[in-house]
Amino acid sequence: MKSYTITVNGNVYDVTVEETGATPSAPVKAAAPKAAAPKAAAPKAAPAASNGAEGSIKVTAPMPGKVLSISANPGQSVKRGETILVFEAMKMENSVVAPEDGTVASIAVSVGDSFEAGAVIATLN
Repeated sequence: MKSYTITVNGNVYDVTVEETGATPSAPVKAAAPKAAAPKAAAPKAAPAASNGAEGSIKVTAPMPGKVLSISANPGQSVKRGETILVFEAMKMENSVVAPEDGTVASIAVSVGDSFEAGAVIATLN
């Protein structure tokens, strides 16, 4: 467990975070917001960094967000826990990591793309 002190709008909160092992379906875990404002559906952009092949291990988005950077490329070997991409959600930077060792088969998003929770953002072999 890790303890953090967080200040939000002048209020100080002591937060304890329990670390758990990564799960294949959602390697990044975060609490869902209590209430979300309705959003207009954004047009889907075509995947720019995909090499056309799809892997057997699907890496899904743990929450809605916007891609800030992509750290892995199709064909690149990754180890479990290695960062595949960094995204912004709720004004925080979050990393999506490889759920297990493998080779990146495809990246289904580009820098600047928005995605919804559960969207497949990469695949591994």
